[in-house]
Amino acid sequence: MEFNEKLKELRKQHNMTQEQLAEKLYVSRTAISKWESGKGYPNIESLKNISKAFSVSIDELLSNNELLQVAESENKSNISKLSSLIFGILDLMALAYIFLPFYGQEIDGYIYSVNLLQYTDAPISIRIIYYTLIISMSLIGATEIILQFFDDKKKFSILKSVSITWHSLSIIFFAASRQPYVTIFLFLFLMPKMALLIKNSK
Repeated sequence: MEFNEKLKELRKQHNMTQEQLAEKLYVSRTAISKWESGKGYPNIESLKNISKAFSVSIDELLSNNELLQVAESENKSNISKLSSLIFGILDLMALAYIFLPFYGQEIDGYIYSVNLLQYTDAPISIRIIYYTLIISMSLIGATEIILQFFDDKKKFSILKSVSITWHSLSIIFFAASRQPYVTIFLFLFLMPKMALLIKNSK
């Protein structure tokens, strides 16, 4: 008997609806429906809760092959969450570009390195774009970190694409406006993101 059939049978034996079981396991009714229709498996934590709820061992719930599938799925999910966390940290660190002396300012015929708050050589419209690019990137990073508390692979994937796109646009704009230090650091921070993206796509 497959896991989905066992779960359905155990639930009916205990006179529980999908909603009641979902509440007991702290998951959505959609998750229960998905598991019972054979469209997926619960994660390790949910399996432990199912085992406890019905007083059966995990070995009784899953065959060896199913256990391997669950472990593989859990591993992929953990890697995806870790890469999203790294993306988030790298994006959040963009705030440093406001406070670090990365901008060349001419003072009395000499070029000094100043932070963005002190920088006045560029027109106000250009500086507003600098702030917009940096603050938006850090907000993307904060969202990526907050999403670690939710298990939504689709949102992880969308945010990673947004992060890469926004990061690339920032590099192009800072390079075009002749800000070499910010451009170099943005490029260096983009490399680990690309490496993670390539690794996760394999």
